[in-house]
Amino acid sequence: MPFQPRVAILIPAADYGEHWRPALARKTAALTAAGLAVEPRVWTDPGDFSGFDLILPLLAWGYPRAVDRWYALLDRLEAEALPVANPVPVLRWNSDKAYLTELGAREVAVVPTIEVAALDEAALVAARRAFDTEELIVKPPVSAGSDGTHRLAAEAAVPADARGQRRLIQPFMPGVLAEGEYSLFLFGGRYSHAIVKRPAAGDFRVQPQFGGREELWDASTAARDLAEAALAAVPAATVYARVDMIGDGHGGLAIMELELIEPQLFLNFAPDKGAAFGRAVYAAL
Repeated sequence: MPFQPRVAILIPAADYGEHWRPALARKTAALTAAGLAVEPRVWTDPGDFSGFDLILPLLAWGYPRAVDRWYALLDRLEAEALPVANPVPVLRWNSDKAYLTELGAREVAVVPTIEVAALDEAALVAARRAFDTEELIVKPPVSAGSDGTHRLAAEAAVPADARGQRRLIQPFMPGVLAEGEYSLFLFGGRYSHAIVKRPAAGDFRVQPQFGGREELWDASTAARDLAEAALAAVPAATVYARVDMIGDGHGGLAIMELELIEPQLFLNFAPDKGAAFGRAVYAAL
């Protein structure tokens, strides 16, 4: 039998609520087809990593709900000089959405973002003035799946769970309702495929658990250029990346998030069903 490099995929604990097993099956199939032997490991208690040729945090879902454990794991991976993709400096940088400010400073088009150390009414008033809009989005800087994200209408009060907490404030982008949110997927720095995600009627969140739906999207040249510009600002090269963006209301696009840790890759929409993803991971060995 030919040699098969061993790859560990970090997964949630068994009691994690969201449906993650279909995503694991698709990623495992693509990696196996690329000639890799795949073994899942629960990210909160992964055990001994010796013998693995690569560790992939592709399904470390729930890490924003256990931030201290997540950063402790990153410290361990770094201290033991374990092979990780994406690299630990990328994972650490991408864990906190304050990176959006850094991208903006490097002239990458991003959704305007203000960070506040302790959210209060004065911060909302200042943000409405700075963004020249009444409707805001408030979100935790370490979050996923719209956890703790609030859409605030004019004169809305500070949400109880966010009061006094470090938060990011953004203008609500109405393009998510009219056009949806775009996600571009790049493997080894090369474009693979893209989708558009649309929220259910009456909602603004595009995730499936809130009724959001996805369909294949033919990414424009402008979208691909923006995704590449954003990834060029990341601390190290990425093996896999999902770049989320939205229409800025002025005919352009703006980055909403970079998903470089545990993104849904929607390989079912990839024209090669994930072959490029598998090759990129194999090349990272």
